[in-house]
Amino acid sequence: MASHDSHTGRLPGLFASPDTSSFTEFLGVYSPELLPGRRAVPVSPVGDEVPHGTTIVAVSFPGGVVMAGDRRATAGNVIAQRDIEKVFRADEFSAIAIAGTAGIGIEMVRLFQVELEHYEKREGRTLSVEGKANRLATMVRQNLAMAMQGLAVVPLFAGYDEERDGGRIFSYDPAGGRYEERDFHSIGSGSVFARGALKKLYRADLSAEDAALVCVQALYDAADDDSATGGPDLMRRIFPVVASVTSEGYRRLGEDEVGALAQAVVDGRYDSPGGPTAPLR
Repeated sequence: MASHDSHTGRLPGLFASPDTSSFTEFLGVYSPELLPGRRAVPVSPVGDEVPHGTTIVAVSFPGGVVMAGDRRATAGNVIAQRDIEKVFRADEFSAIAIAGTAGIGIEMVRLFQVELEHYEKREGRTLSVEGKANRLATMVRQNLAMAMQGLAVVPLFAGYDEERDGGRIFSYDPAGGRYEERDFHSIGSGSVFARGALKKLYRADLSAEDAALVCVQALYDAADDDSATGGPDLMRRIFPVVASVTSEGYRRLGEDEVGALAQAVVDGRYDSPGGPTAPLR
């Protein structure tokens, strides 16, 4: 039987245990109260006062995938933050973004980042794209009790698959269901409007630059019809977060790059308020 630390009430030998390569499982044994899903569940459903983040889009292209998110967080009908970031580097070859309860979502992202890094250090290799997607599904499922009380978090995950030499996109439901999407996807309150733009503009032969432009166009359309989604703020220079994942790894586009894309979209709307049109074939 392992010795017990009477001061902390924890097992010191757990740190050297080879039983699991999952940091989440380790934390669930050592300090379960630190996991978002192990927090005390609110007695009654939470109202709109908690900041929520939307909208996220992802578009695949030959050799990779682009993910982008607007910068607005809302609490009911109030703009809680104008420059929140919802798109993050998961590891060298994947990206994650969140919609829903902002605080829990960002905490889940940080835990997922540590989860992937912990696995790589313990096993000496990275998880496959599907393995990463499955790990994230488990973490979302652990938040189900909170989701039932109005604190739902719905992530979008995308990564570069070396075997396929292309990008893959995975969506989730609040219960932890994992679904692989084809070509493009969007989540958040403005997702229905963004998806319409993506469906109109997507082509299988998009370049990385054009995929980024399609994402910004879709976010503009979402902001045009959804009050919770923020459009490009040229005066404050607040632009969407746009990142690409390819065989060369994760890259967040610089502010000047995204600013140029946003300016091009806004300029184009003066002549065509509904955005670019797709050719009929």
